[in-house]
Formats: sequence, structure tokens, C-alpha cells
Amino acid sequence: MQKVLKDKIVEVCNKKIEAKGENVGVSFYAFFANKNDNPELLMEAAKWWIMTQKLDHFEKAVKIKNLVSGISTK
Repeated sequence: MQKVLKDKIVEVCNKKIEAKGENVGVSFYAFFANKNDNPELLMEAAKWWIMTQKLDHFEKAVKIKNLVSGISTK
């Protein structure tokens, strides 16, 4: 995963957790604007989320942040 995407995921998760608490959920769409301005990065995030990690549509932001940061979620 590109560093720019990892950094964006961690940043968005941190903001969501800070605003709504540790139980807040996110989808991979949360890391992008409501327009398709970077389709390659969007597809990279989608592939990681759906194919590699086999995650549900919504997951806890804490879990996603930990996965991206390499912290075990088990």
C-alpha cells in the first residue's frame, strides 16, 4: 500500500475516533472525496479492504488504523 494512502487512512481514522469515539465505524470511501479524482488510489484502497483483508463494508476505525499501522487486532 502506498505511503500516501496509509497516511490518509490513519489521519481520517484519528479524526473520526477523536470526534465520535472508539466505536465509530468507517468504510474505505471515508478516505476519499465524494468525487473520483484519484481512481488508482481508490482502487488500491478497495482491493486492500475487500480482497486482501476481506473486511465488511463498515469496520471500526480503530481496527482499520491498527491494520494499516501493522498492529495486531486479535
